[in-house]
Amino acid sequence: MASKRFKVGEHVVYPLQGVGVIKEIQKKEFHGKSIMYYIIHLGVSDMVVMVPLTKAESLGIRSIVPKEEAEEALKFIAKKYKPVAIDWKMRYQMNLDLLKGGTILEIAKVVQGLYHRSKVKELPVQERKLYDSARRILTEEIALAIDSTIEEIDKKVFLSLEKYES
Repeated sequence: MASKRFKVGEHVVYPLQGVGVIKEIQKKEFHGKSIMYYIIHLGVSDMVVMVPLTKAESLGIRSIVPKEEAEEALKFIAKKYKPVAIDWKMRYQMNLDLLKGGTILEIAKVVQGLYHRSKVKELPVQERKLYDSARRILTEEIALAIDSTIEEIDKKVFLSLEKYES
């Protein structure tokens, strides 16, 4: 299967890293071979990463979801949360694996789970960082998908997390 080719200026999601913009596509020499790279600027960390075009798909780099999918993620986090009864280290690994998967619903599941867990008991530092990262990625992607501001979407995410559907 041929991997999707991103364009310069396109917003992408890089799992565990965040939302970025393809700044350029550039050929570089590496160990005597010419390799094409995406140059991606990750806004929140003000970091630039170089990703070989041939590795983008295996790293989970993907386009911003359509508006409908972003709205589904907001609906998902408003649903009744079912706690998972496992110790924090196993929960951390499970959530890390979900974030590595990188779909918007996997990210929403991490945000929902850790948010509700934090209402019961303070999260360990590593889980808190994971929650903050997941929420930031979710908020940025939804904002781009539905053409809104990050501040407005952050409020919507919070309000959705506070809701409970049966």
